[in-house]
Amino acid sequence: MGDIMNFFDLISVAIALSMDAFAVAISKGLSVGTVRLKHGLITGGYFGFFQGFMPLIGFFLASRFEKYICTYDHWIAFALLALIGANMLREAVFGEDEEHNDLFTPRVMLPLAVATSIDALATGVSFAATKTNVWVAVSIVAVTTFAFSAVGVKIGNLFGSKYQKRAEIVGGVILIILGVKILIEHLTGAA
Repeated sequence: MGDIMNFFDLISVAIALSMDAFAVAISKGLSVGTVRLKHGLITGGYFGFFQGFMPLIGFFLASRFEKYICTYDHWIAFALLALIGANMLREAVFGEDEEHNDLFTPRVMLPLAVATSIDALATGVSFAATKTNVWVAVSIVAVTTFAFSAVGVKIGNLFGSKYQKRAEIVGGVILIILGVKILIEHLTGAA
């Protein structure tokens, strides 16, 4: 089986995964009186690193068990992406508002970065299941998340939290659609 996730798929996954970090970055922007370049760089650095690192962990864990999952890889990718997307939708619709905190210290940023990247761990498993080049994938995810997060701080400062839930909803829908696409391509042989 060749690579199921093409470049467009990887960009879509990267954008979808970055939506949680983007929403939190907007929240961070709301909490700062005057946004400085360092606020965007710190936020982008933390979120980008962890969004890239977590799929790498998931990929290598899954790779160790490859011979056991090859028969079901398309179902695994579909289930993981659909579950992650559904969870993002649930959090967007029913979740509580993020606590606004203007601190950009490791004590504050590290837990936020880890919390927003947990879903990326499972996405790494789907990268292994779909035989995706993990180095390209995690690079795209990290760079995309960095950019979205850095810009999110500024947007949050300028426009407020008006679009936070919408961004999470769009991210969830993209992941679900991508999971369905992978399953359909495998079942129809159009990979």
